[in-house]
Amino acid sequence: MKILFAIQGTGNGHLSRARDIYPELAKYGDVDVLISGIQADVTFPFPVKYRFHGLSFIFGSKGGVDIWKTTKSVKLFQLIKDIRKLPVQDYDLVVNDFEAVAAWACKIKHVPCIALSHQSAVIDKNAPKPREKDWFGDLVLNHYAPHTAAYGFHFAAYSPNIHTPVIRKQIRDIVPTDEGHYTVYLPAYDDETMVEHLSHFSAVQWQVFSKHNKEAFTFKNISVQPIENDAFIKSMASCTGVLCGAGFEGPAEALYLGKKVMAIPMVGQYEQHCNAAGLEGLGVPIIKQLSKKYYDDIHRWLTSTERVKVNFPDNAAKVVEQLMHEQVDVKQMQPAFAK
Repeated sequence: MKILFAIQGTGNGHLSRARDIYPELAKYGDVDVLISGIQADVTFPFPVKYRFHGLSFIFGSKGGVDIWKTTKSVKLFQLIKDIRKLPVQDYDLVVNDFEAVAAWACKIKHVPCIALSHQSAVIDKNAPKPREKDWFGDLVLNHYAPHTAAYGFHFAAYSPNIHTPVIRKQIRDIVPTDEGHYTVYLPAYDDETMVEHLSHFSAVQWQVFSKHNKEAFTFKNISVQPIENDAFIKSMASCTGVLCGAGFEGPAEALYLGKKVMAIPMVGQYEQHCNAAGLEGLGVPIIKQLSKKYYDDIHRWLTSTERVKVNFPDNAAKVVEQLMHEQVDVKQMQPAFAK
C-alpha cells in the first residue's frame, strides 16, 4: 500500500509528533512524506519526498501572530501550482497533519484525505472552547486543511476519535530531575520583552529559548539561547517549571514530565485559546499576556508546589491501528473510506 503522510511544518509540534507516527504508518505500507510550511526548529529523521513553501503563520514579537509578515510570506501562485501538481491520486491512503497542499489537492481531485492532527480534535464539538468567540479563527481551523475523516489528539479524550497526546520517545525515555530553574519558550515574544518582565522575578533562574536571536547571552538571572531541540529538552527535563505558549505538544510534554506549567496563549491565535481552555480544565494556570498586570499570577505560580497529574499512555500504535481498521481494508489493501 502506498501512503502519503503530509505534515505541517510551521512550529515544532507537528514534526515532533510525526517522528513517532511515521514508523507506525510504515508498518502498513510504503510511506512518502510531504512537509510544507516554515518556522520549524526541529528536524525530521526520515526521508522527505516533497517539500513545499505552503501556508505558514509567522510569530510576532509582542505576543501574537505578525499579520503583515504572514501575509507577505504567502506565495499564492506557487501554492496553487503545488496543489495542482501533487499526485495524491497515486496513493492508496493520504494521512494529513493539518497540511494545506495535500489536503486541497485531495479535495480538488476527489481523493479521500484522513486528518490525523491536534487541530481536528480542537474543532470537535466536545472539545473545550474559549468563552470569547472568534469566527475567523474558527473558519481557519475548519477550512485550512479539508478532510473526509478525522482523528485527533488533545489533552483528554473528549470524543471516541480523540486521543491523548503522542509523547515522543525522546521525552518518554527521560528520567526527569529538578535543578531549580524555569524553562521558557514564548516564540511570540521578542527577547527584550521577555527579559524586561522575567527580570522582575530576580530570585528565579530563567532559561529562555528564543526564536528571535541566534546568539546566546545572559542578563542578570536570565540566560537566553536560540531554540535547539536537544538543549530545550535537557532544560525542560531538569527544570522546576515551564512557562510557555498555549501550544499543544510543548505543554503536553512538560505535564508528562511532571513539571509545573503556566501557559500564555498567543494573541489572536484561536487554536491556542482553545488549548488554553483545555489546559485550564486540567488545572494549569493561564494568563493572557506577559505583562505587569499578571505579575501576581506569575508569583503565585512560582511559589506554588502544586503539580497537575496527567495520564498520557504510549498510544501512537493504537491510534494508527484504529485509523487503518476504520478507513482501510488492510487485508485487501484497498481504500474503504467512509463517506
